[in-house]
Amino acid sequence: MLMNKPALVACLAEEMNLSKADASRALDKVADIVTNVIVQGGEVTLPGIGKFISRTRPAQTVRNPATGERVHKEATKVVKVRIAKTLRDRVAASGA
Repeated sequence: MLMNKPALVACLAEEMNLSKADASRALDKVADIVTNVIVQGGEVTLPGIGKFISRTRPAQTVRNPATGERVHKEATKVVKVRIAKTLRDRVAASGA
């Protein structure tokens, strides 16, 4: 099953008795809020789903696999997602 944005909006609208337009605006607003918090270096926990964290990956020296040359790679900000134990357990219980 693929749950893309239109499918998620339709499901949210049905579950919460909203119009699809209202559900879409709500979903967009949640995404905006999560994005803004992460960009500012914060973290967002969605209960039952997981935690989104902004982290800084330190500068390092890496090797180009094609040439073997060592190059310096600057520090970068990345987003990490830690999946909630509840979700991991439910997926594991559902079988392979």
